[in-house]
Amino acid sequence: MVMEQTDCVVIGAGVVGLAIARELAARGRETLVLEAADAIGTGTSSRSSEVIHAGLYYPRGSLKAMSCVHGRDLLYEFCDTHHVPHRRTGKLLVATSAAQVKQLAAIAARAEENGVLDLLPLSRTEAQALEPELECVQALFSPSTGIVDSHQLMLALLGDAERNGAFCVLKSPVESIDVLRGARFVVRTGGDAPTEIEAACVINGAGLGAQALARRTHGLDPRWVPPLYLARGNYFNLAGRSPFRHLIYPMPDRAGLGVHLTLDLAGQARFGPDVEWIDALRYDVDPARADAFYASVRAFWPGLPDGALQPAYAGIRPKIAGPGESEADFVVQGAAQHGVRGLVNLFGIESPGLTASLALAQRIGEMTAHG
Repeated sequence: MVMEQTDCVVIGAGVVGLAIARELAARGRETLVLEAADAIGTGTSSRSSEVIHAGLYYPRGSLKAMSCVHGRDLLYEFCDTHHVPHRRTGKLLVATSAAQVKQLAAIAARAEENGVLDLLPLSRTEAQALEPELECVQALFSPSTGIVDSHQLMLALLGDAERNGAFCVLKSPVESIDVLRGARFVVRTGGDAPTEIEAACVINGAGLGAQALARRTHGLDPRWVPPLYLARGNYFNLAGRSPFRHLIYPMPDRAGLGVHLTLDLAGQARFGPDVEWIDALRYDVDPARADAFYASVRAFWPGLPDGALQPAYAGIRPKIAGPGESEADFVVQGAAQHGVRGLVNLFGIESPGLTASLALAQRIGEMTAHG
C-alpha cells in the first residue's frame, strides 16, 4: 500500500467539513477532504430545514450562540458574493397561549444577551397584519432569519476550497487513525482504493460517525469521546400553495424547537422536525406521524386543511445529550482538551451547524495554526 502525504485531512464533506477545508486551503495549507459517501453532503447537511438562524435560543457565551451569530453574518456575506440562492424571509416566533408569553419574553432577553438586537415585539393584531392566517397571543419578529439552498452552498464552499488547492475524494471511508510521534498521523481509508495518508493535521468532522471514528483513533484517550444519541426529525410538506410568507416558530419544548413552518426558495411550505429517538440510522417517514403534526400546527394555524400534510423526508441529528437531558453545546476538541497536537474532533454539530459553519471553520483554522 502506497503512503500518501498531505498537510491536513478533513474527514466528512458536509457543510461544516467543507467550510473547514475552505478555511484551511485559504490559509495555504495543503488539504484533503475524505468522504465515505459517493457525493458531498448526503447526511445531516442535506436533511435539515435549510434555515439561516439568527442566534436567539442558545445560552449566552456558548459556542452555539457565538458561532451562530457570527456565522450568520459570514453566511449572508458568502451567499451574496458567491451567488448562492438564499432569502432573508424573517421569522415569527409565536406564543399561542397566555402561559407562553413569559417564554417569549425569555427568548427576547436571551437574544439580546447574544447580540441579536433587531427583534420586534408584535401584538396579535400586528402579527396577523403580516400573516392573516396566523393565530397567536403575542409574537416576536426576527428579520435576520432566512433560508438557503444548502446544496448550492456546499458546492460553493467546495469550489472555493478547490480553487485554493484542496482535493475532495469520495467513496473513501476512514477506517482508522494512528497518532504518531512528532505530531503526525496516519489516516487509513477503505473503499475501492484503500490508502494510507500521512498528515500533520486531522479534522474529524464525520458528523453521525464522529464518535465511532474517534474511538478508532489510536492514541486518543477514549474518555474524550462523548456518547452519541440519534434524534430523527421527520418533515411533512404542505400540499398546495402556502398562505405564509414568513417562517413560523412555536415556543420551544424540552425536545427541541417544536414543529415549525419553514419555506423553501420556491415558496413550498414544510413542517418539522419532530423528535424521535432511534437506535439506528433510518430515513423513512411514517405517514401516521402526521396526526401529531396536525395538532401542533393547528395551535398557530387553525385553518390547516385535513389531508394537507404529505411525508417529505427525515434528518438525523448527532446529539450528545439524550432524552430528558438539557441541550448540549457544540463540542470542538483540540490539543488544549485532549492533548493530541494537530487533532480536532467535532461532536454534536447539529442545528445551528449550517448557520455556524463558517464561524466554526475560522475557529478551527486558528486552533490548527497554533497546533
